[in-house]
Amino acid sequence: MPKSTSQTSIRKALISAVMLVTALCLSLSISISTYLDVKEQKHLIVDKLNILAEIIAFNAQVTVLFDDRKTEEQRLKSFESIPLVKNIHIYAIDEISNKPVFFTSFNAKKTPPVPLRVDNIEQLKQAKITEEYIELIKPIIYEGDVKGYVYIRGGLERLNAYINKKILIDIFLTLFVLILVYFVARRIQKRIADPIDQLSTLLQDVSKNHNYSARAEKTNITEINMLANSLNIMLTRTQNQIERHKNDKQEIKQLNQSLEEKVNQRTIALREANQELLTTLERMHQYQNQIVESEKMASLGQMVAGVAHEVNTPIGLGITSSTLLRDKLAEISQSFEQKTLTSSQLKRFIDNGVENLDLIYRNLNRAAELVSSFKRVAVNQDGELNSIVNMHELISNVMLSMRADLLVKDPNVVIHCSSQLMFETKVGPLQQVLQQLLSNSVIHGFRDNQNNEIEITVERNESSLIIDYYDNGIGVDKSIKKRIFDPFVTTKRGEGGSGLGMHLVYNLVTQALGGSVYFDDQSSKGTRFIITLPLTQASKP
Repeated sequence: MPKSTSQTSIRKALISAVMLVTALCLSLSISISTYLDVKEQKHLIVDKLNILAEIIAFNAQVTVLFDDRKTEEQRLKSFESIPLVKNIHIYAIDEISNKPVFFTSFNAKKTPPVPLRVDNIEQLKQAKITEEYIELIKPIIYEGDVKGYVYIRGGLERLNAYINKKILIDIFLTLFVLILVYFVARRIQKRIADPIDQLSTLLQDVSKNHNYSARAEKTNITEINMLANSLNIMLTRTQNQIERHKNDKQEIKQLNQSLEEKVNQRTIALREANQELLTTLERMHQYQNQIVESEKMASLGQMVAGVAHEVNTPIGLGITSSTLLRDKLAEISQSFEQKTLTSSQLKRFIDNGVENLDLIYRNLNRAAELVSSFKRVAVNQDGELNSIVNMHELISNVMLSMRADLLVKDPNVVIHCSSQLMFETKVGPLQQVLQQLLSNSVIHGFRDNQNNEIEITVERNESSLIIDYYDNGIGVDKSIKKRIFDPFVTTKRGEGGSGLGMHLVYNLVTQALGGSVYFDDQSSKGTRFIITLPLTQASKP
């Protein structure tokens, strides 16, 4: 609920503000003036008492010196004509104890005597001012020696009366000024508030009756005239806008009538166009299905051609060797039956047989390896369970297991991985991925064993593990960059490359490990693969 705020009128606010400011200024001015005046009056009284005390001390030099108390008492009576003086004490210095003792005193009429101040001489050397009295002590000095002291006490009755009288005058003056200011404020308020009331009445009329032709009149106040001019401009623009709106409504009405006719015509045309579009879309779906089937058949043909090429070569060599071996065996058998077989002929047959059998074995073994590679690509490896492994140790173990393969090209392998980095994953597929990447660098990436480098960077964030694999080899040929993860794609066809390595990496990362692998085809030098593996619930901190 919005907070309710108290409301007030500009009339009350103006009068209240003027009266408050005036009262504060008067109070502050009168207070400061009274304080300074009272302070000055007290200084004058203190100065007057100092002068009287010095006169008394000067006159008392002889009487104190000659112990003439009567003369001094007669002289002190002359102070009865000074209302300011209430009490006077004269103290003489005792020659034996060298301490001040009472000598004589004066008390004004209707003024009780005061106790001796011989113990307060040091404190009263500076004037002491209370609410009703001022006290001070002056030394009596004769030829440089202190012969006694004069204590004088003055009353502040006249000062207090003066202060009270001044306060009354200030109060009456304040009331008079406030009344005068009130009437002046009323006059100013009328000059300001009346034009504002007229503007308010005008706005109410415009709001209720929509009388936008009304205009505000000029006044004798510049600011209100500016407001009235702005209001008149706004009313003029509003009136013009309303007239334009009426004209626009009429035009819109006419346009709507013609628009309805156009909409009907366009609707008919659109219906016909939609029918044509549906027919076209149906035809496109048919073409699309044909294209998909064609691509499937092309991919299947490429895969079959790759399998046939890879398997036919070792099988063909095996068949050729076995045929040659059978022919040699027939010759030996014929020579044996005819009893013309010689030892050299038998020796040559045995040597050729061993070579042919070795060739058959190697090619059959090659065919078996190819079939095993096909099975690794196709077999689902989801059956392996996850386990927590130290990534640095895993990479080090893979490097150790491939030490013999790496020595061929002797690369400098740099591993950027924390020795404390633990990760839950399927160890077998991840090892195969790393082994395949290292094997690709050795076989395809490096030409010789000079200045070869492999850099493996492993980092972990809140949601995944990122493996950045990079080698500074010759890179990937442009012709296969876009198809690097397809099966049977290789630049080493006929040189021992089956084209299944990166396809195997892709399947292991995306299916067995549930991650993604990215090939940086924009790199100008070397080869970079970025593998991202998701964190399991147990791997999360």
